[in-house]
Amino acid sequence: MDQTKTPLYTLLCEHASKQPISFHVPGHKYGAVFYEKALFSFSPLLHLDVTELSHLDDLHHPTGAIEQAQQLAANLYGVKRTYFLVNGSTAGNLAMIAAACEKNKKVIVQRNCHKSILHALHLVGATPIFISPEFDEDVQVMSFVSFETIFNALREHPDAAALVLTNPNYYGMGIDLTKIIQLAHSYRMPVLVDEAHGAHFVLGEPFPKSAVECGADIVVQSAHKTLPAMTMGSFLHFNSELIDERMLRYFLQVFQTSSPSYPIMASLDLARAYLAQQTREMIDAIIEQIQLFKQELQTIDAIHVVESQHPLIRTDLLKITLQTRSAYSGYELQQLLERNGIFTELADPYNVLLVYPLAEIKQIQAMIERIKCVLQSIRSERRNERVRFTLPKHCQAVSYEWIKGRQTKKVPLHDAVGCVCAQMVVPYPPGIPILLIGEIVMKQHIELIQYLKQMGAYFQTDIDGDDIEVFKEA
Repeated sequence: MDQTKTPLYTLLCEHASKQPISFHVPGHKYGAVFYEKALFSFSPLLHLDVTELSHLDDLHHPTGAIEQAQQLAANLYGVKRTYFLVNGSTAGNLAMIAAACEKNKKVIVQRNCHKSILHALHLVGATPIFISPEFDEDVQVMSFVSFETIFNALREHPDAAALVLTNPNYYGMGIDLTKIIQLAHSYRMPVLVDEAHGAHFVLGEPFPKSAVECGADIVVQSAHKTLPAMTMGSFLHFNSELIDERMLRYFLQVFQTSSPSYPIMASLDLARAYLAQQTREMIDAIIEQIQLFKQELQTIDAIHVVESQHPLIRTDLLKITLQTRSAYSGYELQQLLERNGIFTELADPYNVLLVYPLAEIKQIQAMIERIKCVLQSIRSERRNERVRFTLPKHCQAVSYEWIKGRQTKKVPLHDAVGCVCAQMVVPYPPGIPILLIGEIVMKQHIELIQYLKQMGAYFQTDIDGDDIEVFKEA
């Protein structure tokens, strides 16, 4: 297939060039009706923001340009079918789990998963069997689940409906999933992979191996995270003999808007074309510039460019982790950079994560000097030794059915140990819950929450002061 073609974007441009008269939604009428102060910013895009006109195809029943664009993506990634997602990878995660799992059926789930995975399991009413990831000593974060852990989980729960993995993690640390997927398939168990940060892995070396290539049944990727696509633009790749694709299509309609954004879909069409046209020379130039960038950052005493040294882990080159060597926490380093107009992806107690573009940066030297100017004044001295927190091995304390209609109460954090948690506790980013609804609160949870609050973490779910919501006893 001709990967230079952009059928959806091209059709939208052709439609706009005819100066159409709109008696349809959306209400801005190709930008003719808009708040004057903002028109300058939005007008270049509004002429592409249309609805499901007869010749512009329909995401939920594509037969024209959208179908052609999805076929081009499927061809590039080497899968049976690719679906465009306009509600982000969240919609894809919800749909793939709903299609593969059933009420009260067990599902083996990697514990350091995104909250959308847990929301999907809750909605379906499945029974999660959580498997604990390894802790990476170099980056000081949870990484991958070992083959041995998964082997034991499958042996103990061979009747599980699916195996749900997250690969790579937010820091770009991924492993080759081939043997794990082959093992699961020997049990006739589908493997669903949240590969939100790996839409560019199809490029091959030196990037980590994609779960698509490893044989996963469904893989969800956030194109907007590392490709030049608009926010909420994602891909779902289907390549399964074990999952009913009709059910998948049904749940994609359930979890996605009935008024999909054409600019987002067009950006997916364009991002795929951009990715397909990356040559070896272009990739090598990006790699060379990233290496230079890292070398320059290593000259700053207050930080260290850190990467996992685990033999199984391959780290995405676009993810650059700066680890503090100073009295500043990762959160404080991020705040200092932000005060000087440098905005990073996330921070944790020890690290700040940068996401490099899949392109050469034109003004890279000026950016390096700006970062150096901010950070070189920091004294490289540790405030204290690292505190290692690992979450306990998790099990669902109660069924999701038990939770329905159950009354809750708020208690001080220190009084919550032994209670059943009634809220997800989610530091964001990366959106990986510390505590789940229905999980028994343990001392380790409370210590980690208090430590993160003290270090300045932002919690997306509400924790009122030092209180947490738990279920009342029956």
